[in-house]
Amino acid sequence: MTAAPSLTSFATVAIVDPCCASGYTPACLSAGGLGGTEATVLRIAGALAQHAEITHFQNGRDHAERTEVGHMLPLTDAFAPRGDMTFVVINSWKVACKLRKVHPQARILLWLHIHPGRHNRPMAKALNAADIGVICVSQSHASHLRAFLADHPSPRIDHIYNPIADDLGPDATPRDPDRLLFASSPHKGLAQVFAQFRDARSMMPGLTLAVADPGYLAWDTGPVPEGVTFLGTLSHDALICEMRRSLCLFYPQTTFAETFGLVLADSNAVGTPVLVHRDLGANAEVAGDPAQLVDGNDPAQILERLRQWRETPPVVRANHAFRLSTVAQRWVEMLALDKEFSVQSRKVA
Repeated sequence: MTAAPSLTSFATVAIVDPCCASGYTPACLSAGGLGGTEATVLRIAGALAQHAEITHFQNGRDHAERTEVGHMLPLTDAFAPRGDMTFVVINSWKVACKLRKVHPQARILLWLHIHPGRHNRPMAKALNAADIGVICVSQSHASHLRAFLADHPSPRIDHIYNPIADDLGPDATPRDPDRLLFASSPHKGLAQVFAQFRDARSMMPGLTLAVADPGYLAWDTGPVPEGVTFLGTLSHDALICEMRRSLCLFYPQTTFAETFGLVLADSNAVGTPVLVHRDLGANAEVAGDPAQLVDGNDPAQILERLRQWRETPPVVRANHAFRLSTVAQRWVEMLALDKEFSVQSRKVA
């Protein structure tokens, strides 16, 4: 039997986050206010810390800090001479390419959590030339990126899901059949969700909508409908409690394409359905059950689904592929595979 891949031969896995506004640690998960990307970084780092030394280089950090998920350092320290490291860069292909110039022999991966805009098409040629592979966060995300870069020499593109906790599951919390929950940053379609909620409430006056905003981005969402309450910034545990007591995660907006959608996976894990627009981002891949997909442009579909769920709540469960233990093993395999594919010398433009 072949032994499972291990990271024990890696001196350090360095996670480089040039996009965060300030440094973050596991304590931020308890305090609330982290986006899905930062939460995912911390959970994966915690799992990989069992296999290798983890170092974080974070934008906005001005001091070093030791935590259970690794050594936290300022972003600029990533560009100092280092020993044998595998660099995993969050979202910024330009920073990944700059690191290649400083660390010509290092293994470097771009961990992409966003859909790059049209002005980023040069990333294909740059990443390919620098031998930097890309890790997306869902199959649909990876497929979208391949199509986006189809006219250019492309780097290796793979995907590893964002993780949910291994022990996250349903409990006996009673659900309020009139309570809907929106649990994302307001720029992710909240203005449209307000309009969709207003339409549904005109036919079902008892409906309420609770809004949990991570608080990292101010956004104009227009007039607030009757029946909306704002929960503010919640810790992850508090957000899970809100999911448990809601009829559904109400997210049928049609404009913001999630690359994964961690709140969708968390909600299903605790047995709460999600109401999302079909054919948008990773919605169908993460929600799984077609009954959770609607045409967000059709108020009648939204209303009918809510009525069905109030009468008979659907049975939804977590996808095992999203469990932290499964996702962490994929990272172990990916990092070991990347070492196998690394070349001994690279020419950097």
